[in-house]
Amino acid sequence: MGDPRGFMKVARKEGGNRPVYERRHDYSEVEQTLNQDDRRLQASRCMDCGVPFCQWACPVINNMPEWQDAMYRGKWEEAANLLHTTNNFPEFTGRVCPAPCENGCVLALHEEAVTIRENEAAAAEMAFENGYITARPPLMRTGKKVAVIGSGPAGLACADLLNKSGHTVTVFEKDDAPGGLLRYGIPDFKLGKNIVDRRINLMKEEGIIFRTSVNAGYDIDPDELIERYDALCLTIGAMKPRDLDIDGRQLEGIYFAMDYLTCQNRIVAGRLEGEAISAAGKHVLVIGGGDTGSDCVGTANRQGAKSITQVEILPEPPGKRVPGNPWPYWPQTLKTSSSHEEGCKRLWGIKTKRFLGSESRVQKAEICEVEWVKDDSSSINMREKPGSTSEIEAGLVLLALGFVHPDHGGLVTALDLGLDNRGNILTDPFGKTTREKVFAAGDSASGASLVVTAIDSGRRAAHGISSWLEGR
Repeated sequence: MGDPRGFMKVARKEGGNRPVYERRHDYSEVEQTLNQDDRRLQASRCMDCGVPFCQWACPVINNMPEWQDAMYRGKWEEAANLLHTTNNFPEFTGRVCPAPCENGCVLALHEEAVTIRENEAAAAEMAFENGYITARPPLMRTGKKVAVIGSGPAGLACADLLNKSGHTVTVFEKDDAPGGLLRYGIPDFKLGKNIVDRRINLMKEEGIIFRTSVNAGYDIDPDELIERYDALCLTIGAMKPRDLDIDGRQLEGIYFAMDYLTCQNRIVAGRLEGEAISAAGKHVLVIGGGDTGSDCVGTANRQGAKSITQVEILPEPPGKRVPGNPWPYWPQTLKTSSSHEEGCKRLWGIKTKRFLGSESRVQKAEICEVEWVKDDSSSINMREKPGSTSEIEAGLVLLALGFVHPDHGGLVTALDLGLDNRGNILTDPFGKTTREKVFAAGDSASGASLVVTAIDSGRRAAHGISSWLEGR
């Protein structure tokens, strides 16, 4: 480790966010960065624990102690190389990962975890700035061809490793530009699309072929894909949204959150086709308290919403860990995002009963309070609080209720792929499906999860495909 007493000498210091009054009027990245000296001091706080729980908590098992020691010593290229041994895209995870590593950091016992996520982003940016990250195409080609369907984090990670192994990789993307939810799902104020384009361009230089505006399974016959390629990897995400089957759902002005976020990302990119979904001057109701709901809040603020209310059916989490939720497990605690700081009313333990409107357009939502109680068998059940029903104004309703499983049309049905009990594509630990030559990775195989989890899944699938192609 860089400094055995670094954590005692240096307090945790975050880069922080741009001022609310400034950032609410643009879509530039919210988060600020520390200078190099402060960042190296933050890296010095890593204790190089005998049992690094940060690695235990990280899906890709990043070598935190090693690359943070390199940062502290000013060896940015070494830090970037160490990062890339386990994570294809540290510039992505350094911006949008919820950092389970920090929750597993031993210093988190005293709420002073190492700033691992910010350090990761800094190491990646320094490496790009200094030209340490350059195109490195494989020296030899194996003659094997692989098609990756979908260009989100799992698809990109899978394609990257397969290409490095010498296979010829073609990535098919149904949208007009690669990136999947990195491009059209995550708002620009969290992940600038210049960061996505920078990596995509590098991958193109290394020989990966991208075919956009091609919905494989619809625009290309599945049998043709099977015949043309030695292996296929489906990384199509879990894009079937969870709906709310209540009276008034058919009213205009009620949208799935991802449709809303995609629309705004297209506006920022100058690629919108069709009518925009706007919160300008409207009372906005966001149903769902997760990250996607938070992204809707930040977007609605920037569009000029009259008011924003976010409701969650679960009770409000505690401010600190409770005895049944000890370190180093993920803390089930209240999280306030930068979007919430920009203005939003948050309500907990709220059930939406029906939507009300006139002239076919939503105007209000009828809600009630709920409580969660244990029955005699210790099962937790929800029940309405008597007399708690009320109405809330809502000219725009955004359903951020998560996703249930991948789209079962197209390739999933055409290739007759097996599904698990949740409707996800059934695979073995290395992504192999029930169909010969076909693999799957990311949310399509695991259900909706984190960007870093998708990267890990894509990497494991790439190893599985290479082993299968080589007869191992």
